[in-house]
Amino acid sequence: MWSLKSLRIVCSPRALTLLHPNWSMASRQSVYKAAVTFSAQFMLSTGFSTKDTWHNNTNFKTLGKEEKLISCTNPVSLPRNYCTGQVKLNCWNCKQRLDKTPVFFCMSCKVIQPPEEGASYFKIMDCDYTFTLDTQKLQKRYLQLQRSLHPDNFSQRSVKEQEYSEGQSAVVNKAYKTLLKPLSRGVYMLEMQGICIEEGTDSGADSKFLMELMEINEALDEAQTPEEANKIGHDTKGKLADLTKEIDAALLKGELQAAKALLAQMKYYANIEEKVKEKLSEFM
Repeated sequence: MWSLKSLRIVCSPRALTLLHPNWSMASRQSVYKAAVTFSAQFMLSTGFSTKDTWHNNTNFKTLGKEEKLISCTNPVSLPRNYCTGQVKLNCWNCKQRLDKTPVFFCMSCKVIQPPEEGASYFKIMDCDYTFTLDTQKLQKRYLQLQRSLHPDNFSQRSVKEQEYSEGQSAVVNKAYKTLLKPLSRGVYMLEMQGICIEEGTDSGADSKFLMELMEINEALDEAQTPEEANKIGHDTKGKLADLTKEIDAALLKGELQAAKALLAQMKYYANIEEKVKEKLSEFM
C-alpha cells in the first residue's frame, strides 16, 4: 500500500504532467484534487500523523501558470460514534427532509423511522454528555419513548413499520440500561473515546487493593446474619459513591487513563454489591 508521501509525489501536478502529457489540464487537476481529498479522509479515519499532511490554507501550483487554493482539514480528536458533519436524512415514506437526528417519527407524515446507525446513546435519551447525568430525566425520557415506540402500538401497521418499531424500541432499551448505572455509563463514555476496559482480572491493579477486595469477599462469605451482610453492602455503596465523584472529576479534566483505572475499581465493587444482594436473599 502506498504511503501518503508517495501518493503526494505521484499525484503532484509536475508528476502528472510528466506521466500523462496528453491529459487535459482539467483531468490532471481533477486527479490532484482527488488525491488531496483521499489524504484528508484517510487521516481523519486513521489518525495518521500530521507530519505527512498537506496543511490548511496552503497554495499549490496546479498546471501552467495558474494557481489554485486547495484546503485540506487536518485530523481532529473526536469521540467515536460521532461524525464530522451532520448527515441529512429523508423520510422513507414521504421523502421529506428530517431536520434533526436521531429522529423517531417524521414530522410531516408522522410515520416511524428506522433506527439511526451509530447514534449516541446520550442523544437518543436527550441527556447531557456527562458522567453525572440526571437519572430521573433519563427515566422520564425512557418511559416517554417506550410509550410511543413499543411494538404493540404497531401491530396493525405495515411490516416495515413493525420492524422499525422493534428496532427503535430495542435501541432505546439498550441506551437506557447503558446510561442508567454509573459503571456501564462510564465504560460507554470511554468506548466512545476508543478506550476499552478488558474483562477478567486487572493485571495492573494495586496488590493492596486486590488484598482489600479479597478480605471483603471472605467477610461476605462468612457473614452469618443479615446485619453483617448489610454492613458490607453499606460500606460498598460508600466506596462506589466516592469512585463516582473521582471518575467524574477525571473525565471532566480529560484524564481518560485515570478514569479507566477508577472504572476498573468500580467494576470490582459493583460485583461485591451484587454478591451482597445474593447473600441477603439467602437469609430470606
